[in-house]
Amino acid sequence: MPVRQRRTFPRVLGALLLVTAAGLSCAAAAPTARATTADRSAAPDVRPLGQIVPAPASVSPGGAPYAITAATRIRVDEDSRESRAVGDYLAGLLRPSTGHPLPVVDEGEARGGILLRLSARDRALGDEGYRLQSGRGGITLTAHRPAGLFRGVQTLRQQLPAAVERDTVQPGPWKVAGGSITDTPRYAYRGAMLDVSRHFFTVDQVKRYIDQLALYKVNKLHLHLSDDQGWRIAIDSWPRLATYGGSTQVGGGPGGYYTKDDYKEIVRYAASRHQEVVPEIDLPGHTNAALASYAELNCDGVAPPLYTGTSVGFSSLCVPKPVTYDFVDDVIREIAALTPGEYLHIGGDEAHSTTHADYVAFMEKVQPIVTKYGKTVVGWHQLTGATPAKGALAQYWGLDRTSDAEKAQVARAARNGTGLILSPADRVYLDMKYTKDTKLGLAWAGYVEVQRSYDWNPAAYLPGAPAEAVKGVEAPLWTETISEDAHIDQMAFPRLPGVAELGWSPAATHDWETYKVRLAAQGPRFEALGIDYYRSPQVPWPAR
Repeated sequence: MPVRQRRTFPRVLGALLLVTAAGLSCAAAAPTARATTADRSAAPDVRPLGQIVPAPASVSPGGAPYAITAATRIRVDEDSRESRAVGDYLAGLLRPSTGHPLPVVDEGEARGGILLRLSARDRALGDEGYRLQSGRGGITLTAHRPAGLFRGVQTLRQQLPAAVERDTVQPGPWKVAGGSITDTPRYAYRGAMLDVSRHFFTVDQVKRYIDQLALYKVNKLHLHLSDDQGWRIAIDSWPRLATYGGSTQVGGGPGGYYTKDDYKEIVRYAASRHQEVVPEIDLPGHTNAALASYAELNCDGVAPPLYTGTSVGFSSLCVPKPVTYDFVDDVIREIAALTPGEYLHIGGDEAHSTTHADYVAFMEKVQPIVTKYGKTVVGWHQLTGATPAKGALAQYWGLDRTSDAEKAQVARAARNGTGLILSPADRVYLDMKYTKDTKLGLAWAGYVEVQRSYDWNPAAYLPGAPAEAVKGVEAPLWTETISEDAHIDQMAFPRLPGVAELGWSPAATHDWETYKVRLAAQGPRFEALGIDYYRSPQVPWPAR
């Protein structure tokens, strides 16, 4: 069983969250209470500094707020394309709702306003940290790297009223509380996975999810691009993978696939939100779409029919055939060339139709192919049943009830240098039902309500694994029952922000009683963004 630790908030942040709780009609003390419309309209027009998700590392409130007005300028480093890009993004967020012009100008062209500054000296902020300082005269957002500026912008937008997310002019006022926030992430890897194989999602639908992830400082988008039900990316050297293997999905229907230009656009858009795409080609199992497309990939030379069901574990590439490795080399080479990020995921789970000896032999041949094309291997934790490549990451999706032997195998690999991404299915699989009455989702890992998804400690989750082996967390969304944007909304929200907080926020901030109040305050923001979220009874949502 994972070790749960009740931690105490830093004094300042805890006090701020108590202020937030009071603004929600003491909802934290009485989870069934709901703020009335009158309560909300009477609330002050300045949100308490630090009332955001994920919780920041350090908050120091004080001083007068800054009001964004028609005179506000967004100032950026001169001759810095990176800071100007973040400034343009911020202006694009704020202009529709505020109605203000918010021009993006070089730092020296104006005074006050919102200053976005890259600082070579602030190395302690790392690649994604930032410092936000706010007062009557303006806001300064400082970071060492552009990704840090972008993460800071997400904090800034959450300090504004939820109506700032709307795409029509709202009344305001647009005030940011005075004080400072200094913030860096707990883990470098903070991911979300979208399964586009069981049901296909268009480029625009993936972009929508990328924007949702950005608000909560997620930095990895793991795309599950192949499975038994569909192959979703064009491969020039094996064209039938997409045109035939991608022609259906769970339950039938047209399926679909991404052209190389489509995939490049997803990668480009994710990069504009400072997210790295991690492509997954699941091997050697979960390969029926490939086997159906090319008969020679089957040991008997006979292509099976396309598959539209939801069973797992029945398919396998033919490990002894040399053509298998020609196929894998071609696929990995073409995808690696399209993917600027560090990682390439080779799956490796539920290969029940592959013998253990064949599985080990397959991974010994395939992992070096990934390395050859300049990528770091990621695999589901069954990869540890073979010998993970140097520097590889194992994505652990086991349950509390997973056997001690399997947990020990993963922990042993972690002690030997394999990094871990934690995605325990009975905690962070976003396709699990919340309760028995949830319409969407599955329940093989159990029911996963919001508190269960949030209330665990990644550093102490896997017995025997060193805390330093944990590189991050990821929330997968499998799509057996998910086929449209509204389904993604219902299953990802409100659980996804909690997983994002586990990945970003210091362990000392972890506390369900205060978190659920901050999460409740996200409800109006979800609504302003058009996110049709699940109103969990565990969370004291404001009245609509």
